[in-house]
Amino acid sequence: MTAVEVAVPAHAALGEGPTWDTRAGRLIWVDILGSRVHTYDPASGRRTVMTTEQHVGAAKLRAGGGLVVNLRDGVGLYGPPTGAGGVTAAGAESATGAEGTAGAAEPGGAFRWLHREPVPGRRANDAAVAPDGSLWCGTMRYDEAPGGGTLTRIAPDGTVRPILDDVAVSNGTGWSPDGRRVYYVDSPTRRIDVFDLDDDQLPVDRRPFATVEDGFPDGLTVDAEGGVWVALWDGGAVRRYTPEGALDRVLDLPVRRPTACAFGGADLTDLYITTARTGLTAPHPMSGSLLVVPGVGKGLPQPAFAG
Repeated sequence: MTAVEVAVPAHAALGEGPTWDTRAGRLIWVDILGSRVHTYDPASGRRTVMTTEQHVGAAKLRAGGGLVVNLRDGVGLYGPPTGAGGVTAAGAESATGAEGTAGAAEPGGAFRWLHREPVPGRRANDAAVAPDGSLWCGTMRYDEAPGGGTLTRIAPDGTVRPILDDVAVSNGTGWSPDGRRVYYVDSPTRRIDVFDLDDDQLPVDRRPFATVEDGFPDGLTVDAEGGVWVALWDGGAVRRYTPEGALDRVLDLPVRRPTACAFGGADLTDLYITTARTGLTAPHPMSGSLLVVPGVGKGLPQPAFAG
């Protein structure tokens, strides 16, 4: 069994989307069905929790401060924060130690929609920021119906460009270190696919990169060597694939439903893993917590949304 540690003990229904904030030295992650955005500073142990008004598929950094969030009805912007008094309409709280202890509002800031497109029965899912500062955001139907989800690119100026319009569960997205390829997961296909990027940074030539038989590929991250790490929903593991698509490493986990992974820590060598409890009749005690495997690899700094 991999030496897994609990970074943040929690009971998230559907933890997702870990992102390391290099400037602040903290991790940002969400509980989709709990409508919460969490932060965690491993150096101080400080934690914050912000509640959103809708299910939140992802929360990513903005270059000028604040967050861009993939919500049920579209993509919105928070902040930049205005300080402890700048509580959003959604509300916020902070915690050190026990979850839920009231404190300063962080992250905060006013909310506004960047792109609103509500579709009955559909919600946001995973999202990622491309090297050019655009946001690639996914959706899915609550019933996971095939063809009910999308993948959309939102440029920093708010221009919307559909990428895929016929996916089931849009999930992990990540770019190769040279920015010339993008990896993508539509979970029910049990594949990680790869695209080349054209001169306009749009994907072309979609093809299978790796196929998963035990569980379903979920969120992913790409390391400094170009290796692709993917969390396996119902697979109880995180796998690393070489840039050529060969299985290179398996991190076995005590939880059945890891959802996503990202490198963090001062030197980007610690792998943080979000997990879920939803749908489990007898979840492991760690299910829903934020996990970490220290010193397991070397990640890349994640770009911030330029809008």
